[in-house]
Amino acid sequence: MIKIIFSDMDGTLLDEHGNVPAGFDELAEELEKRGVMFAPASGRQYYSLEDSFMKYKDRFLFLAENGTVVMYKGEKIFTCPMDKQLAQQVLKTAEALPDVYGVFCGTKNGYVLTHQYTDEFLEELDKYYTHSEPIPSFIDVPDIPVKVSFYDPTGRAAETIYPVMKTFESRLQVVLASDYWVDLMNPGINKGVAVREVQKRFGIRPDECAAFGDYMNDAEMMESVYYSFAMGNAYPEIKKLARFETATNEEHGVLLGIRRLMKEGLM
Repeated sequence: MIKIIFSDMDGTLLDEHGNVPAGFDELAEELEKRGVMFAPASGRQYYSLEDSFMKYKDRFLFLAENGTVVMYKGEKIFTCPMDKQLAQQVLKTAEALPDVYGVFCGTKNGYVLTHQYTDEFLEELDKYYTHSEPIPSFIDVPDIPVKVSFYDPTGRAAETIYPVMKTFESRLQVVLASDYWVDLMNPGINKGVAVREVQKRFGIRPDECAAFGDYMNDAEMMESVYYSFAMGNAYPEIKKLARFETATNEEHGVLLGIRRLMKEGLM
């Protein structure tokens, strides 16, 4: 029987407007009655996830920053900080890239250079970082980095950012998180590692877990559970990797997938 459901947010649980789909609250109540935990698993900041699910903040388990931070009932149960000097070096390298925005993702805040802290960028940043602040330099950030992220507003991150950041691949994990974002984290850390930490912490087997995802930063999470679902709008490689497929995020595919599991008596 399934005991926990991990779900990516953007392009997966959230609809095309970035909202939690209608019917989610009713489903969340049903999951709680059945003793099934729900776990948003995202590249977003923990505070952003908490804000999205404020009424569930003491019930859901949160995998934030692509698995580098795991929180449950306000307690940090897993984290994997980066070397600060290396994070600063990566951010310095990106300064040569035209029209690319960098974010120092700390345990307390997201930090952006003052000249890039514009209304245009904040419109995008606020989707993932509800706690952020401008800083004059990345040298003296009063925080510990867990991830470094870069944004290309043209949606060509695979061409503009990813090849440059691949030069750090021997020391860091470089992930194409979407058409717009590239993330760098400690090697060997990803949503899958976080899922396995959760499984160990709560004594849950992979065949007691389900996961929903759409992009490459969901790959290891899919491999860490038995009931892996690719969204109808998922990246082709994710569809190949997943055991099952559901509808698109616009069609509320996560809710449909969970209902399918309930109907099949798996929770």
